[in-house]
Amino acid sequence: MATVQTGLEKFISQPPRSLSKDRLGLLCNPASVDSRFRHARELMHHVFPGRLTSLFSPQHGFFAEKQDNMIESNDTADPLLKIPAFSLYGKTRIPTKDMFDLIDTLVIDLQDAGTRVYTFIYTMSYCLETAKKFGKKVIVLDRPNPVNGISVEGNCLKNELTSFVGRYPLPMRHGLTIGELALLFNNNFNIGCELEVIPMEGWKRWMYFQDTGLPWIPPSPNLPTPVSALVYPGQVLWEGTNISEGRGTTLPFELFGAPFLDTRQIISKLGERNLPGLVLRPCVFEPTSNKWQGIPCHGFQIHVTDPSTYKPYATTLKLLRAVYMHHRNRFEWKAPPYEYEWEKQPIDLLIGDKTLRLRIEASDSIDDIEKSWRKDLDEYIAMSRKVHLYK
Repeated sequence: MATVQTGLEKFISQPPRSLSKDRLGLLCNPASVDSRFRHARELMHHVFPGRLTSLFSPQHGFFAEKQDNMIESNDTADPLLKIPAFSLYGKTRIPTKDMFDLIDTLVIDLQDAGTRVYTFIYTMSYCLETAKKFGKKVIVLDRPNPVNGISVEGNCLKNELTSFVGRYPLPMRHGLTIGELALLFNNNFNIGCELEVIPMEGWKRWMYFQDTGLPWIPPSPNLPTPVSALVYPGQVLWEGTNISEGRGTTLPFELFGAPFLDTRQIISKLGERNLPGLVLRPCVFEPTSNKWQGIPCHGFQIHVTDPSTYKPYATTLKLLRAVYMHHRNRFEWKAPPYEYEWEKQPIDLLIGDKTLRLRIEASDSIDDIEKSWRKDLDEYIAMSRKVHLYK
C-alpha cells in the first residue's frame, strides 16, 4: 500500500467547494493516476460532473506515445469524455486565449523528473503565465520528486541559454516537487497568478520514488522506471553528442555508448573510486531507433548501487570528459536544432553554461569545475527552501 497520498488523491477526497461552479481544465498525461491506477480525468469527471471542459497535454502527447524530441502532437478529442484535448507540444507550446476561454480554473497533475532539463515544468510555467494574463486560477496537484527532495546538484542555468529545456536559473538536479517548482516560478520570476498547490500527505524529502509505495507510470517514453529517472540528471547530457543515450533500447539513459567507444580505456582513465555509488558494466547494445540505429554500440550500463553517494550530474560530466579525451577523432557535439533552438549548441542548452563545455574540451578537472558553481548553487538552495512544503 502506498505510504504517500498524492495531491490528486487529496483533491478528489476533499474537493474544494470553491470549484463547484467552475469550468475546469486539466493538464495531464498517462502518469496522472492515483494509487489504484485510476486516471485524474475520470476521477475529476466523477467528482465534478459536467465541469471538466477541456484537457491539455505536455510533450510526448496525451497518451505519451511520441518517442523523441521535437515530435509534435495534434489537438484531439478525449475518447472517453468527448471533450477537447489540446496539445501544448504541437502548433503551440503556450496556451492560447481560445483554449483558456473554455475554463475558469486549470488543474495541473504531472509527474516531474526532478531535473532542470524536462519540458513538463516549462509547460507548467507557460500555463501560469497565461493564467495570469487572462485572469484564471491554477491548482497544482503535487507529486513526489522521484530523485528525492534533498539532493541538489549542478550549475545554475545562465540567462543567455534559456530555452524550452531551461527557462529559469535552476541547477540540473533541483530538489523540489512540481508543486514547489510552481511556487518558485510564480513567486520569484514575476508571474504572480492565482495559484494553489494541493500538497501530498506522507512524503518526506529523503524519499526516492521507490520509497513512496506509489505506482511508477512512465511520465515520458524514455523514463520507463525509477532507475531511468535516477540517472537522467546526468545521462541526458549525451543528447548533446553523437554518443547514444540508450534511446531505442529497453534501458534508455541507463545505457550509453557508440560503435567507436573503447570501454577499457574509459575505465582505466576514470578509476572506480572516482565514480561513487555505481558500477559501470561494459556492454554492447544495438538501438532500434535514434542514434546508431541498427549498429552495435560499445558502452556501459550504469548500475546504481548506492543512491545516497551517486551524483548523476558529476558522474556523467566525468564520463563525458573521458570520452572526449580518448575519442576526439570520432566524438562530436551534436549540431542544432534542439528543442526549438536553431542556433545554440544543444550541449550548451543542456549544461546551461557554455564555459563548462570549453572546460571539458580543455580537460579541466570536474572536481574543480564543481567548485566553480558552488556559490550560485548555495544561493539557489537558500531561495528554494522558501517554497518547501515538506520540512
